[in-house]
Amino acid sequence: MRVHFIVHESFEAPGAYETWARSRGHEVTFSRVYAGEKLPEDVKEVDFLIIMGGPQDPAVTLEACPHFDSRREQAVIASAIHAGKAVIGICLGSQLIGEALGAPFAHSPEKEIGKFPIALTESGKEHDMFSHFGKGLEVGHWHSDMPGLTSDAEIIAYSEGCPRQIVAYSDLVYGFQCHMELTSDVVEGLIAHSENDLSRAAEFRFVNTREALRAHDYSEMNNVLFAFLDKLQVCYNSSILGRSFKNMSLEKSAFGMK
Repeated sequence: MRVHFIVHESFEAPGAYETWARSRGHEVTFSRVYAGEKLPEDVKEVDFLIIMGGPQDPAVTLEACPHFDSRREQAVIASAIHAGKAVIGICLGSQLIGEALGAPFAHSPEKEIGKFPIALTESGKEHDMFSHFGKGLEVGHWHSDMPGLTSDAEIIAYSEGCPRQIVAYSDLVYGFQCHMELTSDVVEGLIAHSENDLSRAAEFRFVNTREALRAHDYSEMNNVLFAFLDKLQVCYNSSILGRSFKNMSLEKSAFGMK
């Protein structure tokens, strides 16, 4: 299986998402847009499209950030969704998914940086993809915004500081405002680029200090993420099989075969 990452900044690394992909033997490719790498020209070459976070928001223009083309990324995301690919957005990536589907992002009620609990909604508790989450768990956060909601989107999880932590847009498309990919190494990169926010940690309800960020154990949420990704792979493979059978039936009908 081919897993492609769109990475906006060197310090917003795929972390546990990449660990999962490589541990399962998948082919891993990147569009490191901060380094000038191009977005995928053809999503047919991708099975999983994973869009990472960044300090930008979907409204940031090319003039303000020359390496971030929000409109182009939204077009790639829309194309992948239309083609039946598995699509996951993290933080900024989740907001870009919403925008690609016509749902504008919004500001979160609270800034969240650190490790805080999320809880499942009733929809989340009934959703097979999240049955292993329990009622909720502690996960990573590093954000001030949240994804928009389409008319048929389901909010899977929320936190005290943000009402849209995980959003299911379809069986194959998910937005994670939270950062379940964080590892100690990824956190160090984020700390180095968050001096202003972390120096004011005491001003916010949900912002950890540098010391707290470094002390957290991120392995449990990583393992929960791995289980979700395994389920999504099964769902994606089933969808491919279903489309194959449908195409075979259409071909048979075209030739008058039963």
